[in-house]
Amino acid sequence: MGELDEVLRLSWPDGPATVGAGEAVGVGELGDGWVVGAAVNGGVLMALGARALVEGPAGAGHPDVLAWSTFFLSAAQPGPVEVRAEVLRVGRSVSTGAVRLLQDAGDGPVERARVTATLGDLSVTAEPGHRWPAAPAMPPPEACVPARREAGGPGEGITLLDRLDVRVDPATAGFAVGRPTGRGELRAWVRMADGREPDVAMLPFVVDCLMPVAFDLGVAGWAPTYEMSGQVLGRPAPGWLQVALRADAVAGSVYVEDADVWDSTGRLVARARQLAGIRVPAGGLVDPAG
Repeated sequence: MGELDEVLRLSWPDGPATVGAGEAVGVGELGDGWVVGAAVNGGVLMALGARALVEGPAGAGHPDVLAWSTFFLSAAQPGPVEVRAEVLRVGRSVSTGAVRLLQDAGDGPVERARVTATLGDLSVTAEPGHRWPAAPAMPPPEACVPARREAGGPGEGITLLDRLDVRVDPATAGFAVGRPTGRGELRAWVRMADGREPDVAMLPFVVDCLMPVAFDLGVAGWAPTYEMSGQVLGRPAPGWLQVALRADAVAGSVYVEDADVWDSTGRLVARARQLAGIRVPAGGLVDPAG
């Protein structure tokens, strides 16, 4: 069991939800080791919501999240979290449920995120794999740029980096030294620092575990996710994951970020898209043509 399993652990005082019985209440703890800036990482919230559904009747015979959509309503903070799970439908092939994540803000509970997910059995729904895009050509992890939390640096407040081993493709790491490419691309090898091997429960976290791809557009800092949807296309094999982010659509104060995740065999195992906020500087985005 790794550190991610600990933060995804839930207790259900009255048992998990049953179909048509309304919401079941679970309790968890968001540790301060999963913070990005001033909030707990959204990928952790998505993974926690998926875990809540898998543990209920919706997960009976359907142990894997197949697809999910999450709306982020306020910034989650380290500390206790209440999970309210509702089973919407239990079918033979797939089941669907909804989860609300809430925290006490001093004057009552505040909803942090709302997750709706469809569950199934990937050994049935995702096998055999027929086709997928090839993983991007990248140097091996040892030849890539480690993303570490260093005192006084821009990543000092990203405690999440202590939980991960991230190696950024040098071709997309220019933002770290003030030379973003403007192409809106970020590629990296990712694994858990504690040696935990990847599994399906980890994928909703992995698609949102890297720095915003807006950094490569020349926009650092604020990039809150408003909504994120993802799909799982296979059980990841042990070893490094390859994550590729891209952003080719920016309008006003929002942009669309796409994420693809391949396992160590080169199979695409997850895909996601999010709408996020962006503060384009007065001089505009970096010109990819230079």
